[in-house]
Amino acid sequence: MESKFIMAFKEALEINYEINMEDEFRKYSEWDSLSHMSLIAMLDSEFKMQIENAAFEKLITVADLFKYISARAPK
Repeated sequence: MESKFIMAFKEALEINYEINMEDEFRKYSEWDSLSHMSLIAMLDSEFKMQIENAAFEKLITVADLFKYISARAPK
């Protein structure tokens, strides 16, 4: 699931370089309000996951986001 997540994450933000799970995704040069919306849409379409804005704001790293969706993904 992690590789699927990373591929979808990079596609949503239009990133064509390697990323690390420890990266703070809001610090990517690609990060803006449009990429935020793209990421939210990707979570819904790829992982059937909706995330409240308050919860999203607490997520800092790529790993935080992955852990959030992993914990809530259907088993």
